[in-house]
Order: sequence, then structure tokens, then C-alpha cells
Amino acid sequence: SRFGKLLINDALRMPLPIRQYLTLMDTLARFQLKAEARRFALGYLWWVVEPLLYVAVFYVVFVKLLGNQRPDFLVFLAVGKLTFIWFSKSINQAAMSLVNNRGLIGQVNLPKHLFPLSIVQEGLYRQLAVFAFLLLFVMGSHYSPQISWFWLLPIAALQYLLIVGFGLLAAVLVCLRRDFQMLIQLGTVFLLFMSGVFWDIRALENTELAGWLMALNPLVVLLDSYRQVLMYGEGPDMVRLGWVLVEALVLLISTMWLYRRLSFWLAQKAVTQ
Repeated sequence: SRFGKLLINDALRMPLPIRQYLTLMDTLARFQLKAEARRFALGYLWWVVEPLLYVAVFYVVFVKLLGNQRPDFLVFLAVGKLTFIWFSKSINQAAMSLVNNRGLIGQVNLPKHLFPLSIVQEGLYRQLAVFAFLLLFVMGSHYSPQISWFWLLPIAALQYLLIVGFGLLAAVLVCLRRDFQMLIQLGTVFLLFMSGVFWDIRALENTELAGWLMALNPLVVLLDSYRQVLMYGEGPDMVRLGWVLVEALVLLISTMWLYRRLSFWLAQKAVTQ
């Protein structure tokens, strides 16, 4: 918007300190949320309605059509899908953030990572509403609040770090070749079936395979951690979460280094896409 451009121009009169940078990132995220809400009749309600529709569709497929007999499958599915969609939607949208803002990037010398980070922040605001609904849904399904639920805060923070790292990387890849947009979308669909959204990693008889899945796919660990906390009142596997933290930090540091070294190249690639 015009107001957003004026705000950015004011911010760029001097080097951006971290506090001003975070304020600008948050402001861009809020502008994007308001602009999106105005396009739909249900507005902000779509934050919760959209993921619920996904859960309903998969529940019909796995329970009504495929005959899943697990008694707590609806809660199991809701916890997995409502947390997975935060990752998948944020990554797919962040992947296009530099290309979609190429007009602004061509006019103003902004830090390029500002755009994917604002998209990730936008996804965080949506997910806060989804988490609120998820907690109410779990309690309404006869699961009593436990002290272990406080583990949701560090688990969600860890997932946010992971989303930031993958979102930054996805935006770089789409700048490199627009074809990566399709590959990233297919990749998130692949992860949907490989991350334990519909199946329980602890039910796998092949413990070696389960170990490899947890080591190679951090989402398996995160989704299992959410379920252990919300459904079973237990703390997560700290060793596995520690490994996910290492993966997220390595990815985040590497991508931030890329953005610093390739700032001009990213701007050129984004503008010419």
C-alpha cells in the first residue's frame, strides 16, 4: 500500500536498528493480514475455518472411507494437521515473497530477508488463533488441561524457528529459478504424508526406520511432541527436540549468511523474474 511505502521510506533514512527492523517486519505482516481479510466475506474467520475444513476432509477419508478404528483419531488428526498446516502454508507463501514484492525491491534498498520474514510473522498471527481453537477443541474432547501443556510454548517457538529457516531458503530458491515454486509445493505435499499427520511414529514396528524419520524430518518430532503434550499429558523427547533445534539454527544461520552475501543478486533475480 502507499502508506506502507511511506513507512518504509521513513525507516530507510538511517540504518535499521534491530528494534526498528522488527517493527517494520511486524507492520508489513499486519498490513498483509488486513488486506487479505478484506478480500473475503468471512474475513479473519478463515484463519480457523480453512484448517478445519482440511481436518474434516481427511477425517472423512481416513475414518468413513478407509475405516480407521482409532477412537481418538479425530483429536490425533486435528493436532497433527492444524500444526502441520502452519508450516506448509507459511513456506509456500514465503517462497513467493521476494518475487511478489519485486516492484518494491526494485525501488527501495531494503534487507531482502524482510519480505519472507514478514510472511512468516503473518503466519504466526494466524496460528495463534488456530492454537486457541485447538486447545478448546482438545478440552471439549474430554482431555483435561495438564501442567505439561506449558511445553507448547517452547515447541511452538522451535517450529517458528524452523519455519523461518525454511521460508528464507524457499524464497532464495524461487529467485534462482521460478520452477522451484512447484517443487516446494510438491515437497510440502510429500511432507504431509511423511511427517506423521495421519499415522503415529510410535506405532511403527521398525524402530530403526522410526529413528531415521525423526532424525531426517524435524516435523515428525514436532508433531509427536504436540501430541504427547496435549493428548497424553507427557513432556516431549528433549533429545529429539534438541536435535531439531540444532537443525533449525544451522539452517537459519546459513540462510541469513546467504542473504547478507547475495543481497544485490537476490534483488536482481527477484526483479527479473
